[in-house]
Amino acid sequence: MFVIIGYVVCLGCIFGVYIVHGGNISVILKALPFEIVTILGGALGAFVVNNQPKVIKATLAAIPMALKGSKYTKARYMELMAMLYDILQKARKEGLMAIEKDVEAPHESEIFKKYPTVGSDHHVIEFTTDYLRMMVSGNLNSHEIEALMDSEIDTHHQEAHAPVAALARLAGALPAFGIVAAVLGVVNTMGSVGQPPSVLGGMIGSALVGTFLGILLAYGVVEPLGGLVEQKTEDAAKELQCIKSTLLASMQGYNPATAIEFGRKVLFSSVRPSFTELEGHVKGKK
Repeated sequence: MFVIIGYVVCLGCIFGVYIVHGGNISVILKALPFEIVTILGGALGAFVVNNQPKVIKATLAAIPMALKGSKYTKARYMELMAMLYDILQKARKEGLMAIEKDVEAPHESEIFKKYPTVGSDHHVIEFTTDYLRMMVSGNLNSHEIEALMDSEIDTHHQEAHAPVAALARLAGALPAFGIVAAVLGVVNTMGSVGQPPSVLGGMIGSALVGTFLGILLAYGVVEPLGGLVEQKTEDAAKELQCIKSTLLASMQGYNPATAIEFGRKVLFSSVRPSFTELEGHVKGKK
């Protein structure tokens, strides 16, 4: 909703002020289809050349997700930490081998089924169970597991930022393609120098629409979208960091209640539950 409101305000103010000041909107509308094909066609072609298929696919998937509200809410994080508390509490009371079945078959685990929001998230479950499995095996110490976690989170960060970089490059290219469209319009105008001034004026105006559209699409549409996608990727990375901090605290000997405090502290303040909220939620899930 906020994305749509932002675009409406941006475009409404730009075109609204132009019309109020006596601008002839018909000049823009007449040139719009041809300039859009030139600019977007050239930019999208360059986008395909500039990115691997996996990046193009990830970018196309990231754009609709950016237009939706964030799924990383306080309620989601409280459910995540309650799930981690339950699995660590079971390991503490019954021993690490007691969670082996939960780790090996998470979709059949009563603990993971108890938390459907995060329990059905493939990335969360895979990340959690991979490192719980290492804890159960006992072959690695906390420092070695932390290094592995950092490597995986860094890889996730690089993959998630590929669409951000792709959109940033696209935004940087759009003004240049706008200039290309404008130059082509000027060339077309120069070939019609014998026409009346009123006709030439319209042709020059149409040519300048290309520069205008290139800059508008870059800084009014694509670049803000890229920034939003980047913020969403930071939210996703924060969830993995929360799991990492909680599991490492458990490996270092802290009880489950204290371990989830380590995870709570890494969350952004806007979605971080208070100690009392989290404690009440965990006790309520027992």
